[in-house]
Amino acid sequence: MSDVMSKEQRSRNMKHIRSSDTKIELILRKALWNKGYRYRKNVADLPGKPDIVLTKYKIAIFCDGEFFHGKDWGTLKEKLKSSNNSEFWIKKISRNIERDDEVDKKLSFNGYTVLRFWGNDIKCNPEQCVKTIEETIFRLKLQEDWEETEDNV
Repeated sequence: MSDVMSKEQRSRNMKHIRSSDTKIELILRKALWNKGYRYRKNVADLPGKPDIVLTKYKIAIFCDGEFFHGKDWGTLKEKLKSSNNSEFWIKKISRNIERDDEVDKKLSFNGYTVLRFWGNDIKCNPEQCVKTIEETIFRLKLQEDWEETEDNV
C-alpha cells in the first residue's frame, strides 16, 4: 500500500512524533513528583520501555494515546474502514494492541504491576490517575504484609 506522503514528508512527520517526554507523561510525572513519589522514566531494560516506573513498588506505568493504542477499538476500527488508508491503520493499531498485551504479560511475569492510563484521562484528571496509583501501592503493601504474616505462622 502506497503512502499519500512523499518519503521526505513522511520522514519529517515521523521525526516530530515523540516517544518519550510527551505532554501526557509530563503531566502525570509532575503530579506524582508533587505527591512525593520518585520514579524512573522510560526504563529501557524493561519490556515495553515503560513511561514511568516506581521501582520501590515494582509498578510500571504507561501513558497511552487513544488513537495509536486503540481506545474503543471496535468503534475506531469501523471509522477507519472508511478512511483512505484503512488497511494500514487497522493493521498498525491492531499490532499495537497485541504488543501492549504482550508487554503487560512479560512485565507481570517479572513481578511488576502494570498500569495504563489513556492520554485524555491524564489531561482531564491527573489527580484521579495518581489516586489509582496510590490505591495500587496500598494494595501491594497489604499483600506484602499478608505474605509476611503467612510466613511467620
